[in-house]
Amino acid sequence: MVTEQYHGRLRRLGVRRRLSAAFTVGVIAAAAVLIAPQPAAADTPWLNVSADRYATFAVPAAYVQENLGTVSQVVVEGNFGPSASWAEFGLTRRGDVWSGVLGALEPGLYNYQFTADDTKTIKDPTNSTSVASDPLLSTFLVAGDSARWLLDAPAGTGGKIETLTYRARNAQRSAVVWTPPGYAAKGPKGYPALFLQSGDGFAATDWLDLGRSKQILDNLSAAGAMSPMVVVINNANASDGKELKDLRKAVTDNYRVLRDPAHQAIAGVSDGGTQALRAALTKPGQFGYVGWFSGTSAPEIDRKDAKAINHGVKLLRLYTGNVTDPAYNTTYRLTKALGRADVRFEFDGVNPDGGATWTTWQENLVDFVPRLFRHVADHGPSPGHQPLKREFTPPPAGTTPTPFVTEDGFVTFETTTDFTDAQHVTVWANVAPGGSWLRLPLTRDGDRWRATVGPLKPWFYYYRLIVDRVAVKDTSNPTKVTTEPMWSTFLIPGPGARLLSDVPAGRGGKVESMTYTSTVAGQDRTALVWTPPGYDPGRAQPYPVLYLQHGGGQNYTDWVEMGRAKQILDHQFLDGDLTPMVVVMGNGNSSNFNSELRENIVPTARARYNISSDPSQQALAGLSMGGGQAFGVLRAYPGEFAYVAAFSAGFGSGTGVDVAAINNGTKMLRLYVGDQTDFVYPSFMASLTTLDNLGIRYEFDGVTPGPHGWDVWQKNLIDLAPRLFKR
Repeated sequence: MVTEQYHGRLRRLGVRRRLSAAFTVGVIAAAAVLIAPQPAAADTPWLNVSADRYATFAVPAAYVQENLGTVSQVVVEGNFGPSASWAEFGLTRRGDVWSGVLGALEPGLYNYQFTADDTKTIKDPTNSTSVASDPLLSTFLVAGDSARWLLDAPAGTGGKIETLTYRARNAQRSAVVWTPPGYAAKGPKGYPALFLQSGDGFAATDWLDLGRSKQILDNLSAAGAMSPMVVVINNANASDGKELKDLRKAVTDNYRVLRDPAHQAIAGVSDGGTQALRAALTKPGQFGYVGWFSGTSAPEIDRKDAKAINHGVKLLRLYTGNVTDPAYNTTYRLTKALGRADVRFEFDGVNPDGGATWTTWQENLVDFVPRLFRHVADHGPSPGHQPLKREFTPPPAGTTPTPFVTEDGFVTFETTTDFTDAQHVTVWANVAPGGSWLRLPLTRDGDRWRATVGPLKPWFYYYRLIVDRVAVKDTSNPTKVTTEPMWSTFLIPGPGARLLSDVPAGRGGKVESMTYTSTVAGQDRTALVWTPPGYDPGRAQPYPVLYLQHGGGQNYTDWVEMGRAKQILDHQFLDGDLTPMVVVMGNGNSSNFNSELRENIVPTARARYNISSDPSQQALAGLSMGGGQAFGVLRAYPGEFAYVAAFSAGFGSGTGVDVAAINNGTKMLRLYVGDQTDFVYPSFMASLTTLDNLGIRYEFDGVTPGPHGWDVWQKNLIDLAPRLFKR
């Protein structure tokens, strides 16, 4: 099962085939240098990355039609998911372009391709970067301090990439060789050598195209952070036994390297890590330095060999990603086996934010190379890395409602057995930066589909299954969303999500249904009303009231079911941050909201609850459509609500606006919007200009990181509610 899951993960990384070791010189040379995306001549780039790390994708619909035929959906597949896992970002058809904005992305190297209807994949023809092992992939680099080792070194300061062709088992093989700056074929002194292996399912050139090994080595060398050495990059499938021996001989025959084990190192990813460890432990003395990067299995270790291993191996350092790394449990068992055998080793600790991805292995290489062939004082884990205390095993299939959430934010999704014959199953959830939506691929596991993703930060999440392009409810999850029957929800608890969690039973306010007659709709309708703890219907001083409106396609239930309004208000009241108030969440789906609010919702609320009719004690706020409705009331009836707020909504034109009445009658007009991923962002920013030109006083909270979604609006309510009805 581990092998099946592992190779499924490789497929999601974009690795669809394994190349042989016989790469041509031209392919390797082309793959050796990764540059920023450059458009083909006269073509508009399909990808643009802003200075603030937002990736904008725009794919011409005509190109898709011409090359893939008529399609119903287009996604960008790439390493955008949690722990840099493979995920799908859906694009929206707008006119003649499939487009979308994703971000802000963490600094690092990204690889991606475009896929339509789950099966039809194309490369970005406007991006000149390439991945030799997969011609459909393109790459782009998001700069930042944490990715500084991945940048191209200044021209003329880096090492050189060459191809070494040699004979092994009567066949011609190829390896990639990096030589350090200043290396010359002849000289009095030899160089130590590192044999850096790819894994099964990967190509040697992936260390260049996806691992950025040339840039890492160049930058470490320029910083004086590594010993000058020759680095040989090869395929794991060509490095066991005799083939490894043949490769080492070819290297010593063609390069000025030292032959003694104390000046030879070996490391590798996945199967390459396994073979590196096997080479060092089964024949101690071959290599003085060994690195295990997410190895897939470990050889048997006999305690009687410990003395020879400890004598011959100066450094054995182990690396693993988090529980999404298939090597996680294997590494745990390896540490125990090495300990029992008294074999000395170092452990870099669990990378909490990395899985079995090139992002993780880049960091491993940055940590490992400076430790080779010289004295190093620090033998501990990398900063922020965690101990490996136990194996990770999610519950057996079908034994628990999903999703299964661990204390540290890893989430295991699992389907029922209803989709045995499905071809493509994903979880579509708000797990992208800021709460945007990504589709996370699940892997077939017997008669179910399953995947573990994370870590997700403490917050409120919602998702639905996409089965062969059809939205499906996760029936194993008992939560429901009235207006979105396919959605399910879950909360990852933690300090960052405290305001979204339930308060202790009996300490929060109450949410009640309020039925009212809508003269606009010609029927009875319902609102939800939150009253604070200790609400007193007979209190001499009426309570102030907030009318809180939902958005388009939503209803009066959404602020409770999705916005977590009850939890937010409960916590803020108990924290002493909230003025005791009543919050009315009405049905805003109306052809005339002004009349619906003023003639139906407000009078009914005043008749049922002890709330004030004084404008200074009334507030009106809404999200998206509801924000536009709040603006509409403000324009038509300035002064009726002293507090007005709009989340992700535009003000509209300045025609017919009574500026003086708005300014004189409004104590606070506070505005909110998401970032560039919020599609109303451009119109919202234009509204600020309109308000400025009119001279309307307002407060702008600044951009809330996130899209046109609940992650943003929850934060907006958290900011707004404590500001209401304060002197």
